[in-house]
Amino acid sequence: MRRRLAEGLAVLLSVASLGAGAASGPNSSEAARITQPTAIKAVSRQATKTKNCPYEVGTASWYGEYFQGKETASGELFDMQALTAAHPTLPLGTFVRVTNLRNGRAVVVRINDRGPVVEDRIIDVSYNTARVLGFHERGLQRVRLDLVRPASMARLQTVASLKQTL
Repeated sequence: MRRRLAEGLAVLLSVASLGAGAASGPNSSEAARITQPTAIKAVSRQATKTKNCPYEVGTASWYGEYFQGKETASGELFDMQALTAAHPTLPLGTFVRVTNLRNGRAVVVRINDRGPVVEDRIIDVSYNTARVLGFHERGLQRVRLDLVRPASMARLQTVASLKQTL
């Protein structure tokens, strides 16, 4: 946050100093040195915002034993020990990094179900996911969701699982 503020102030001061210099116009010695107009490259604020922006921030809950073995929206059976989650709109099979905003723990889960059905919640995670994130005893936790691109998934796999696929 401070870095963004500092970068924004630096850009603002640069633009302000350029504007102040241009207001007086070039003197005769400066005019002789300028042969072609110089372009100022605009900083893309959109790219900066979306690069570090979370997909969603809100309340997460978990579900477990009652749903164990029941069919999920993806057709697979629910496994409370798997690192999976239910989300209302993300495509099934999407990988999401869930970060517990209370303790900073994070884990990547696969969306395989639809939910949560409670209006003020953004994701339902499996019991094991809640345990890894450290909120299985609390039941609810404020979290941050970040989409994980498939190219970065290879880095998240263990060497043993990569050898099995070869």
